Amino acid sequence: MRLFRSLTLLLTLIASTAFADDLYQVEMILVRQNAVPAIASPAPPEDWARGAQPISADSLRTPALNGVVEKLTASTDYTVLLHKSWQQNLGEVSSKVLISEGQEQYGQFPIQGTLDLKLGRFTDVYANFWVNQLNNDGLVSGSERLQQESHTRNGQLNFLDNGHLGLLIKITSLTAPAPRQAPDVVPD
Repeated sequence: MRLFRSLTLLLTLIASTAFADDLYQVEMILVRQNAVPAIASPAPPEDWARGAQPISADSLRTPALNGVVEKLTASTDYTVLLHKSWQQNLGEVSSKVLISEGQEQYGQFPIQGTLDLKLGRFTDVYANFWVNQLNNDGLVSGSERLQQESHTRNGQLNFLDNGHLGLLIKITSLTAPAPRQAPDVVPD
């Protein structure tokens, strides 16, 4: 009986760590591909951010992909619309964040969207962004939309291509141990 209790306790500890969230750094770059004709989209709904949590100011991080942004801006093929980096917990349960840029007018921003992230064998990414033109009254007069779903590899820069708009995203674990260095000399 004591063995059964010990086994139950051990399984409980193992199960709780298997489903625990880990800390990740997420960095994204939203770009317009200038060579691809723009596709007009319907304006975003009023509840475009339903279920998403804003990124807190203390979670924001210094971007690491500035070299990529410099290359993109040096090219006439791309326009960088948004570049953000933050840390958040990710796990097997979906985590949805709200991302916006510019001045809010009647619940809409010039650039707005959500990223829904879920860890598995790969990280499942569901991106839903709008690039809006706001008129003098603060209403959306035109909009472009990126809506893309992808399975991305952690630690690598991934590109979600949606025609006129694209999203570069890199998701890096902040809690995984660093890879071990290879030995200088391999023993025989």
